Amino acid sequence: MEDQIEHRAVRARQTATTITVYQAYSAEIAEAALAAGTFVPPFKRERMTWIKPSFRWMAYRCGWATKPNQERVLAVEITRDGFEWALEHACLSHYEPDVHGTREQWAEQKRTSPVRVQWDPERDLHHRPLDHRSIQVGLGGEAVPRYADDWIVSLTDVTPVMRRTAELVAAGNLDAARAELPEETPYPLPEHIARRLGATG
Repeated sequence: MEDQIEHRAVRARQTATTITVYQAYSAEIAEAALAAGTFVPPFKRERMTWIKPSFRWMAYRCGWATKPNQERVLAVEITRDGFEWALEHACLSHYEPDVHGTREQWAEQKRTSPVRVQWDPERDLHHRPLDHRSIQVGLGGEAVPRYADDWIVSLTDVTPVMRRTAELVAAGNLDAARAELPEETPYPLPEHIARRLGATG
């Protein structure tokens, strides 16, 4: 049941050593990345790049792979060590008194952190917001070359899955659509990371 799900917890497809996140790009960026096995030009390392462990939130963000420059969706399998490095060096995008103490403390953390985290409402198959939230992780600065050069284990084009699921939702066949979704289970965050990000599970 949705009300039994932790309000702010990472849920993801994962193995003992990796976690899968999603990104949507233009065909040019996606094809170059798939050929190289990592992100290469026209991907721009100087820009912040957002990774999302939730397939449904990715579907919402890219409109089932239909929005301009988001027509191709990649599943990016990265090391758990890399993912946790990102979260250890992250700052929430918005000030939260229970997490940061003072606004000045938050501003200093934000200034020195190469990674941003947002907790956005998870979405159902119709893109309606749910009560619990999913994590979005924005990689900038030194985090981007670490991601592209060290953390990526594999890249997979999941655009066909995204579009097939969209067709099933449009046809009202929600059980079949759910069967297409990757299995996403709770990712156990170390306590110090959970505190830093205001996670609840």
